[in-house]
Amino acid sequence: MEVDKKDERESDSSEQVVNPWEVSAKDGGKIDYDKLIDKFGCQRLDESLIDRVQRLTSRQPHVFLRRGVFFAHRDFNEILDAYEKGDKFYLYTGRGPSSEALHLGHLIPFMFTKYLQEAFKVPLVIQLTDDEKCMWKNLSVEESQRLARENAKDIIACGFDVTKTFIFSDFDYVGGAFYKNMVKVSKCVTLNKAMGIFGFSGEDHIGKLSFPPVQAVPSFPSSFPHLFPGKDNLRCLIPCAIDQDPYFRMTRDVAPRLGYSKPALIESSFFPALQGENGKMSASDPNSAIYVTDTAKDIKNKINRYAFSGGQDSVEKHRELGANLEVDIPVKYLSFFLEDDSELEHIKKEYGEGRMLTGEVKKRLTEVLTEMVERHRRSRAAVTDEMVDAFMAVRPLPSMFE
Repeated sequence: MEVDKKDERESDSSEQVVNPWEVSAKDGGKIDYDKLIDKFGCQRLDESLIDRVQRLTSRQPHVFLRRGVFFAHRDFNEILDAYEKGDKFYLYTGRGPSSEALHLGHLIPFMFTKYLQEAFKVPLVIQLTDDEKCMWKNLSVEESQRLARENAKDIIACGFDVTKTFIFSDFDYVGGAFYKNMVKVSKCVTLNKAMGIFGFSGEDHIGKLSFPPVQAVPSFPSSFPHLFPGKDNLRCLIPCAIDQDPYFRMTRDVAPRLGYSKPALIESSFFPALQGENGKMSASDPNSAIYVTDTAKDIKNKINRYAFSGGQDSVEKHRELGANLEVDIPVKYLSFFLEDDSELEHIKKEYGEGRMLTGEVKKRLTEVLTEMVERHRRSRAAVTDEMVDAFMAVRPLPSMFE
């Protein structure tokens, strides 16, 4: 049984709630990731694994690995063991299309997945859970489908290789071998088990109860017979935020009973809201997030007005005491998106010791994010409906392991 002692309702915790639909800490505080690792039963991603990634791929590990953004895993070591022996794997990640545009937190798993695809030269499936958002966000089927295609354009703009990538929406793709695997999973998960893992109650409609198998089965290669014919033993690696872990605890419990390998996971922390590190960005509060549709003026205004500072109340006090880097959001954002390690360390040292002021740090962050968002906007503008159709076409990927 896969860490069955961890199957208590997520909402029973008096300290923090972390599940696919809610992330909150006690009294609005910070998420305790050490406690989360213990509760979920995953492992911390240590330096030895990061060093192995560098050795096996002959490239510098992604900034999200170097700086601990992706910090936990399940069986990532086994994926690397198999890869070192010459065995391939495939990647699986996804997006729940609930908004017109993505914010920077939404981009993180796709930026990292692109790096993994390029570094290991493996195929990728990307699930758009338009059915999930239809059920949880009270969107119409038609609006969910429209948002899925719009979000697909932002995903494609991250630079994925169309010869190694299959993007699918649940409303369009579920059926055939995929649906057969869903039914197999459904028969293995009791109502009590689902309620324990996901916190469902008698007030939830039955659509919510039926959804977890939909997110589970892309981790089984037989769900994609046009991609992986005769490769039912192919391992799967899932890059995702740690709030998605409950889905895959269930999947890993069920997989051996169905004759499949357990999917491996590599999991990220949450990208904090501008107002402070008390969970993750919220699409319902536009001032908590930087969106890929924000103008340079929007970005500057949001950072200057809303980004929580660890600096002191006065220049004199700041020069004396320095900034509290543990709570400073501009520094945290730079830790995600400033590529230059030496520049980041210089900023942290100068700011932490009071020689650099909050306004200077916010100015540098504004420059970094403006360049990043404008680059993304240019890429997205070049994505046509025909390109979306090409990524979503059910077709073999002849160069997927080259």
